Amino acid sequence: MKLTKERIVAAGMAVFAEVGYHNLSMRQVADRLDAHAGSLYYHVRGKDELLALMADQVCRQAYDAGTEALTALAPTATWQDRVEAQAITLRLSIKQHPGGAQLLAESPGMLSTGALSLMERLLRTLLDAGLPADHCDIAADTLLSHVTGFVLQEQNQPTTPPAVTAERYAELREQFPLLMSPSMPRPSQDEKFTRSLRLLCTGFATPA
Repeated sequence: MKLTKERIVAAGMAVFAEVGYHNLSMRQVADRLDAHAGSLYYHVRGKDELLALMADQVCRQAYDAGTEALTALAPTATWQDRVEAQAITLRLSIKQHPGGAQLLAESPGMLSTGALSLMERLLRTLLDAGLPADHCDIAADTLLSHVTGFVLQEQNQPTTPPAVTAERYAELREQFPLLMSPSMPRPSQDEKFTRSLRLLCTGFATPA
């Protein structure tokens, strides 16, 4: 099958999911495509460009999903609703790609236009809301960092919780009485994420 930039990016995403950011190599991508590594360079200049293209793909999908969510909002939607729509769709989009959160985290260094588009729209939302201009950049960066970190934690959670004996549980409860208390709320990941966004927006709206 003919090599194309799209096929190379798709293979890069597959290899990235298996070996991670730092271990990805053009040779591994070529092997996935049953091609010579040198032939990839006719389409992609090297690993850095491939990573930027991969980040762009993830971010463009997230941007399009965010556009749909924003369009679906009622005309009376608040700026907090608009921020929430963008953050929720971003989280769901990058969760679809193993390593997607890491690609987003690394995207500023790649000058990914897809990631820059996400940041630009978020900044516009905050500025249009009347938030102080000198706070908006920090607020937008904080939001994107929060989404990235949240998904990184989700993707790195073990599929099965560690086994804990009754004796060990008693020790942990004594050492961490608040954290291990049965009365401590245990919201779902979706609820935790939504509430965290609302707490952040409340902070953004409060004069520093």
